[in-house]
Amino acid sequence: MKIAIMQPYFLPYIGYFQLIKSVDRFIFYDDVTFIKQGWINRNRILLNGKEYSFHLELKGASSFKKINEIEIGNNREKLLKTFTQGYKKAPFFKDVEPLIDSLFKSSENNLSKFIVFSFQAITSYLGIKTHFLVSSEIEKNNELKGQEKVIEICNKLGATIYINSIGGQKLYSKDRFKEKNIILYFLKSNPIIYPQFNNEFVSWLSIIDVLMFNSVEEIHKMLDNYELL
Repeated sequence: MKIAIMQPYFLPYIGYFQLIKSVDRFIFYDDVTFIKQGWINRNRILLNGKEYSFHLELKGASSFKKINEIEIGNNREKLLKTFTQGYKKAPFFKDVEPLIDSLFKSSENNLSKFIVFSFQAITSYLGIKTHFLVSSEIEKNNELKGQEKVIEICNKLGATIYINSIGGQKLYSKDRFKEKNIILYFLKSNPIIYPQFNNEFVSWLSIIDVLMFNSVEEIHKMLDNYELL
């Protein structure tokens, strides 16, 4: 069985979804420390032809709290208006509008649960069948750190293959995973380019940008456009 583990990010770039599609089970690492200024509650879209950074407002966010202990603030309605302004003329806006409308009007206030809900909605739209879990619901030794904790989760779930984003090459050892009878791969996204109105292409924006400019069939071709190293 193939699994991947990542912190829950809000509407991340397509590489995150490539990782989801590449595995049987995807675990949201929700019981680890919240990192300020990271990508957990922010990303980028296209607005007026330019890159625009957005963020999901949080209540009492702190590096002393775990991700699943943080609540969402009150800017969801404002974000929905911003997304509509940026993409109302995009070719697939009418298809995607009900999706983003349901996300931003959700009554869920827990950060982790809200982000997981957003992934469930987007993967359902795309027809991705990967099974989701959250790490806080997996019985494990929480005294373990880093690589050893990931290995324990893999063992608890019976994983034979663990796939991590390419950024994990400095964090994880293939030899150490092999000692535990797990094959470790790193997913490297290949370049992905598509028309964005008539503008110069801005790469690696939020998955929302991909959804607005491409059909589900085209997106699946992009989702499979990677290498395992």
